[in-house]
Amino acid sequence: MFFRDFITVGDEVDYEMNKDETGFIFNINTRKNYISRKMPKIRGASYRGERLEQVIAANISKAFIVTSIDEPVFNNKTVDRFLVTCGCCSVNPVLIINKSDLDSKNEIEHWKNFYEKTGYKVIVTSTINTFNISELKNFLSGNVSLFWGQSGVGKSSLLNILFPELKLKTADISRLTSKGTHTTVTSQMFASDENTFIIDTPGVREIEPYGIRKGDLGHYFIEFKNFISDCKFHTCTHEHEPGCAVQSAVADGKISELRYDSYLRMLATIEEDIHF
Repeated sequence: MFFRDFITVGDEVDYEMNKDETGFIFNINTRKNYISRKMPKIRGASYRGERLEQVIAANISKAFIVTSIDEPVFNNKTVDRFLVTCGCCSVNPVLIINKSDLDSKNEIEHWKNFYEKTGYKVIVTSTINTFNISELKNFLSGNVSLFWGQSGVGKSSLLNILFPELKLKTADISRLTSKGTHTTVTSQMFASDENTFIIDTPGVREIEPYGIRKGDLGHYFIEFKNFISDCKFHTCTHEHEPGCAVQSAVADGKISELRYDSYLRMLATIEEDIHF
């Protein structure tokens, strides 16, 4: 049995209740989609072949990838990993850049324009001055929305502003590591109304998409799609092959060097499946 076969938050199920108010689930209905990642590595453990799949949530309408401009500092390489993970799970992501009140270096507008030009929806927010909170809430209505991101970026704080009745636990950034500390320890779904559901997830330190081969990765960098079909080889990994249209597009400034660097770094971490 694979990890995807286990019940997860967002699943629609058939169940029966007993008289003592206990019950049991006897069927998990077919998922319209689900989002997953590779199981995180355990320190000191050795791995042989592909790591197992960890399902995060199912039946998602929108995935909000929450990051912050500072505390913790914005990391475009991590953002790209989240975006690719959503793409390979057939879930359209929206990028939230939170903590705009901490933008002392005036970097938010650059990153907002950068990812909007790439092709993603971006919302800049702050829980301190409630910047764009109303716009964000409009996106949630009538959807099953996943909030996902690194520890400390403010997922739970955003949800507390949007839905004060939740009273989710929050914590400060670690002074020792400048990284977020885990406050949400399990994924939870909340109902705002009968048609609006929110999934809050624990912050993550490591994110790698599951089930992608090296030859597939380029299809999940959305700006590559206009060039992939012009590559000389249909198995092109866009790394070293002659006649690669993606590499030419990077050289011509049609694809961002930052995004291409993210692609190469991610490509280097992909383990091809080993079958025994």
